[in-house]
Amino acid sequence: MIRPRNRLLALAATLALGACASAPLHYHTLVAPAAEPAVGRVSPSLAFELLPVSVPAQVDQPQLVVRQGRQGVLLLGSERWIAPLSDEVRSALSADLARDLQSQDVSGLPDSGGKPVLRIKLDLRRFDSQPGDYALIEGSWSVRVLHATPERALACSSRVREAVGPGYDALVQGHQRAIATLAAQIVAVARSLANAEMPLCPLP
Repeated sequence: MIRPRNRLLALAATLALGACASAPLHYHTLVAPAAEPAVGRVSPSLAFELLPVSVPAQVDQPQLVVRQGRQGVLLLGSERWIAPLSDEVRSALSADLARDLQSQDVSGLPDSGGKPVLRIKLDLRRFDSQPGDYALIEGSWSVRVLHATPERALACSSRVREAVGPGYDALVQGHQRAIATLAAQIVAVARSLANAEMPLCPLP
């Protein structure tokens, strides 16, 4: 015979599981809305090839991973990336580079026929998310000008931190701004290399 108290406990557990199962999923993307290209630029466009991006294993999850305090992390079951995080970062960076370089990502396309092409590689070491506080990315990257004589290259590292307001949408927008800042740093180096100048890595 099931006691009334046990029945109440069982009912409460069932309702709790039902509430969890029905929690709506929210999907996020790091690709910012398309913006109008800047006008008045005179620099020639530079085709580029963006290699696959690596992200830290700790945050390589379908769910958003956020910090709690100094050591804790939380996996947000109902807040998810629309694509794997490495693909999200690559897609966002590719879009920002294409806008700033007034060009396109030619990854996977036939050879350029000897025309100079930028080969860009990014390895993220940190992708930190603190809701209501900051979004931070840190990693190493390199730019190489292919089909140039001689071929020119430079390897750098960047650390970009953006303050964010409350909420997960604000957190994702902070990461979008951080990736846009990183893209601008890469573009500055890429243009110098393409012009056979001596580029400098961004200050840490």
